[in-house]
Amino acid sequence: MITARSLVKYYGDFPALDGVTFDLDDARILGVIGHNGAGKTTLLKIMAGLILPTAGNLVINGIDVARRPLDLKQNLGYLPEESRLYETMTVDAYLAFFGEIYGLRKEVIRRRREDLLAELALEPNGKKIGELSKGMKRKVAIARSLMHDPGLLIYDEPTSGLDPMTSRSVIEYVKGLRDRGKTVIFSAHNLFQVEEVCDMVLILRRGRVVAKGTMPELREKFGSLTYQVFFRIGDPATFTTSVDYTISDGRYLTVAHSIEELNRTTATLAADGATIDRIESHYPTLEEMLFKIGQ
Repeated sequence: MITARSLVKYYGDFPALDGVTFDLDDARILGVIGHNGAGKTTLLKIMAGLILPTAGNLVINGIDVARRPLDLKQNLGYLPEESRLYETMTVDAYLAFFGEIYGLRKEVIRRRREDLLAELALEPNGKKIGELSKGMKRKVAIARSLMHDPGLLIYDEPTSGLDPMTSRSVIEYVKGLRDRGKTVIFSAHNLFQVEEVCDMVLILRRGRVVAKGTMPELREKFGSLTYQVFFRIGDPATFTTSVDYTISDGRYLTVAHSIEELNRTTATLAADGATIDRIESHYPTLEEMLFKIGQ
């Protein structure tokens, strides 16, 4: 369980966070999104115990992060946006090194390393980290964050700069972590990934929480279901209707914003001689909602 209350962080006179408050249950995935400079990375660093808030309170699984940061880190895995790896080490040696830092026994290190390499489809074959591709390096960093089997994972832009296939494999892996009872908090500019994966979304703007909730809750508050009506007409020169419509790639389209408007629109088009081809419902995307909130 994560409880954040009125978190504030100043850099000089600049408020990077200004009163952030939220709760998150265990075994959930929280997406933290917002425009550049919204405070996402600052919030994640506070949650990872890397920096202290100027004011406010953050408790993770009963641990006050400001007072007991070392206790927190025993059950936390952190992935920064840019992972600085020891590129002269082999993957096996690198993961073993971090296992030793967390006090794991040699047999536990060997088992954890083998399991993580298999789960992440990593086949280093004795290569040094500096010889790996960017996608492979990112997976090594993820494996490092999981060596001590933490219950909480904080990932800052986990798929940044990755090719589509590697990005997809990372996202699928993150989804699987939740299924294993782990709590994941991550930021991402790829809002389609956030929409797909997250149980809850926290939207920041200039250091403040401007929206939070599940995707259905956000849609209810910041968007509504619309209906796209595609239709055909006979002679364009003689067709007239009171319905507003657009023409795109030779297709006639109108949009209704409620079921009542949809019924009126289809009835009017039919009376005016149009033929309805299909009707598609459309929920606002997270990107559309973020744009609306940011106005």
